[in-house]
Amino acid sequence: MKKVIFALAAAAAATSMPAIAQDAGGNGGRFAQRDQTRAEAQQRADTMFQMLDANKDGTVTKAEADAALAQFQSAQGDAGGHGAGRMQRMLDQAFATIPSLTLKQFETQLLARFDAMDLDHNGTVTAAERQQLRAQRQAARGQVPAAAATPAPAAPAKPQ
Repeated sequence: MKKVIFALAAAAAATSMPAIAQDAGGNGGRFAQRDQTRAEAQQRADTMFQMLDANKDGTVTKAEADAALAQFQSAQGDAGGHGAGRMQRMLDQAFATIPSLTLKQFETQLLARFDAMDLDHNGTVTAAERQQLRAQRQAARGQVPAAAATPAPAAPAKPQ
């Protein structure tokens, strides 16, 4: 059971837009995650599907996904925190119009998400692309990105 919960948490974090891990390199608390290739994203989608498919019939139902999410939340305590929220949004999107998904449908959805994140379409999502997407989302919501919220240092006065 712990393996299932851990795998779900890892897969949800790896396939979601924002990354959880903070860069220890002193980038002002900005989020960072290692670059991910499309092949890695597909492998993570496959792993996540296998974890969600409780009865191993090759189809994940909304009920199976909800049960896996509830299991994850109870193991994490306090509703699973930020990771559970991302996982809930991903599952809500996945089952928005259909009651069940095959592996092929699940992969197609997650790879479409990956392709949307791969801004330069080179098959790799980088930290810079994730940062650009976060800034775009914040701007769309009317929020000021953290980097823009810090005033720039004043230019030195010119001698008269």
